[in-house]
Amino acid sequence: MKVLVLAEEYSSNGKISQGFIHTRNLEYIKNDIKVDVISFKSNIEIYEYEGIPVYSSQGFLKNKNIQEYDVVISHAPNIKHHCRFINNNCKKINKLIFFFHGHEILYSKDIYPQPYPYMKKSNFFKESIRNIYDIFKIKYMKKFLFKVMPKSLYIFVSDWMYSEFNKNIGINLPRQKYEIIYNAIGETFLNNNYDKKNSKKYDFITIRNMLDGSKYCIDVVNNLAKNNPNYKFLIIGKGDYFKYNKKSENVEYIDKNLTHLEIIKYLNSAKYALMPTRADAQGVMMCEMAAYGIPLITSDIPVCHMVLGNIKKVFLINNDDTSVDLVNDLSEIATNGISAKEQFSKENTIEREINVIYRYYKK
Repeated sequence: MKVLVLAEEYSSNGKISQGFIHTRNLEYIKNDIKVDVISFKSNIEIYEYEGIPVYSSQGFLKNKNIQEYDVVISHAPNIKHHCRFINNNCKKINKLIFFFHGHEILYSKDIYPQPYPYMKKSNFFKESIRNIYDIFKIKYMKKFLFKVMPKSLYIFVSDWMYSEFNKNIGINLPRQKYEIIYNAIGETFLNNNYDKKNSKKYDFITIRNMLDGSKYCIDVVNNLAKNNPNYKFLIIGKGDYFKYNKKSENVEYIDKNLTHLEIIKYLNSAKYALMPTRADAQGVMMCEMAAYGIPLITSDIPVCHMVLGNIKKVFLINNDDTSVDLVNDLSEIATNGISAKEQFSKENTIEREINVIYRYYKK
C-alpha cells in the first residue's frame, strides 16, 4: 500500500515539527506501507527525513502523480492548504483519511485560554477577526467534510475531540465512518518503569516544551509551589515565563527541551509529575508519564477525565484552587483503575490505527 500524508509542517534535519506525524509514518513503513509526505510550509522542493521523502506542495506537483497513492491522509486539515489541495485533486484521490487533532474543528475563544499578559500581541480588533474567521472555518469545514464523506474516514485522537466535532461541525457520521484512537506514545515510556525506590531530589516535576503557552499552566504550578513551601518543585522547558513572573523560592527551573531518555532520568528524581492543563486534545506527554508509572497530577477538565480518569495513580485537581496540599490532600491518589501501559499500548494505538487503514484500503 502507498499513502500520501498531508502535514502543515514536517521534521527535517535540525528541526523537530509535528513529531507525532513522523512517529506514525515510521511505524507505517515497518508494516509495509510506503509513505510520501507533503509539508505545505516547506520551501524545499524535496528532501528526505529518516528515510521518508518530504515534498513541498510545488515539489509534489512537479515530481509525483496523486493517482499512484491508495490513500491520502490529512493531519489537522486546514482550509488554506489541506482543503484546497484535496479540492483541487478530489477526483483523482482514491480514499481519504482525516486525523483531527484540535484547532481545525474548534472555536478558539471557547477552548483556548487567554495568553499571558507578556505574550499578548493581539488587540481587540485582531481577536474579533479571529473569531469571525473561526465562524467561517467551522461552516466551511462542515460543507467540505460532508462533500468528501463518500470517500473519507475520520479518526479522532480522543473521545473529547469526537464530542467537539459533533458539537461544532454537526455532521452525523455513520459508525463505520469514524474511529477514536489515541495518539501513540513514545516506546521509551512503554518499555521502561518508574524507579520509585530511587532517592528523590524533588517532590514534584513539571516538563513542558513551551512554558509561554497559558494552556500549559506554569502559573498554576508556580502558585502551587508558593502555597506548598515545604516541597521542592522542578520545572523544565523553554520560554520566557520567569523573565516576567517571580519564581517561587522552592522552584528550580531548567531552561531546556529534553529527549525521551532525559525525561525518564528527571522523572526518576521526583515523587510526582505535576502536569496541569487548561486545554488539550489528548495530552500525549501526560499519557507518557502515566504509562511510565510516576504518580501523575493533572487538571479536572473534561479531556483529562476522558483520557486519564480511569488510569491508576492519576489525580485530577482544580486549576483555580492552588491552596491544595499536594501531598497530604492527595494521599488518596488513585490506586484503582486500568494500567496506562495497557491503555496506550501499541496494540491500542498505532497498531489499531494501521489495521484501520488496511481495512479501509481494502473496502
